[in-house]
Amino acid sequence: MPVRPFDDAMLRELVGDAVAAPSMHNAQPWRFRFRRSSRTLALRAEFGREMPEADPSTRGLHVGCGAALLNLRVSAAHRGLAAVTTPFPRPVDPELLATVRLDPGRAGDPGDAALAALHPAIRLRRTSRYPFDDRVVPDDVRDLLAGAARREDVSFAFLPPEALEGVLVLIRDAEALDLSDPAREAEQRYWTRNTDDRVPVDGVPDYAFGPTDASGRALNRDFAGTEPVPGRAHALFEDRPQLALLRTSRDRPADWLRAGQALERVLLTAVTHGLVASFATQPLEWPELRRLLRDPVLGTGHPQMLLRLGYGPTGPPTPRRGVDEVLTIEP
Repeated sequence: MPVRPFDDAMLRELVGDAVAAPSMHNAQPWRFRFRRSSRTLALRAEFGREMPEADPSTRGLHVGCGAALLNLRVSAAHRGLAAVTTPFPRPVDPELLATVRLDPGRAGDPGDAALAALHPAIRLRRTSRYPFDDRVVPDDVRDLLAGAARREDVSFAFLPPEALEGVLVLIRDAEALDLSDPAREAEQRYWTRNTDDRVPVDGVPDYAFGPTDASGRALNRDFAGTEPVPGRAHALFEDRPQLALLRTSRDRPADWLRAGQALERVLLTAVTHGLVASFATQPLEWPELRRLLRDPVLGTGHPQMLLRLGYGPTGPPTPRRGVDEVLTIEP
């Protein structure tokens, strides 16, 4: 099949795939700037969408932008483009997270085929805040997920059974701290959306909250906070969730961006093998609890993401800002 010529329509398709990435509270903290003269797409952080209470270091913001960058690379490989990526090309400009030079007809690196194979999963990947069943993720699939992260120079491992209960306690402790902190709850409420009022373009809509856990275990973040949602379902979640940690050797913005790319590569790989996922990031947002996730029994390195993986219902799609809102094209 001949390669399509690169044009503005393809550029918008690339950015449309990029913004399908997950981000903290679905804030979508990114902008893209394309320069025709160099065929370079710049990924820029939109710090006006940061969360100073829950993410004062902007670590989570960088992880979300990294996920968008991985989607962009997947989309480029799918369309036969070589995506020459340079992270943080101008250190004096902290908003400029990466540049991607798009070279038509130059894809062909062995890694490009692996990325291109993930493209169908971009639009299928959704956060599922529903109960999963008790099927265990097989060892060969676990190895594939670890390999996906390793391709981005990030480590990935499921929690050992003896560590699970301790980490569940940290998740519950963090959720309780969130609910008892008025500033954090107000920030979270700012990023939730009542769909009776309007059709949202960002944030977490009420239809995506998922059911509350009838057992009282706080496995998922409760986006309803302290305000009950009328008619919200209750359900029993799995007793022994399958949790996994993504870790980096260092803890700088470059590592956070790389962790986001690894996260999305893991999530897309999970989709291709019939898995669903949700996030358990609450303890990562409290420094004293994040330090406890560096327990040697969990592995070495800095924890960047705590994932729940398994088999169960797919979550609903969540809104995205339009491509024209986040893309600027320059000569």
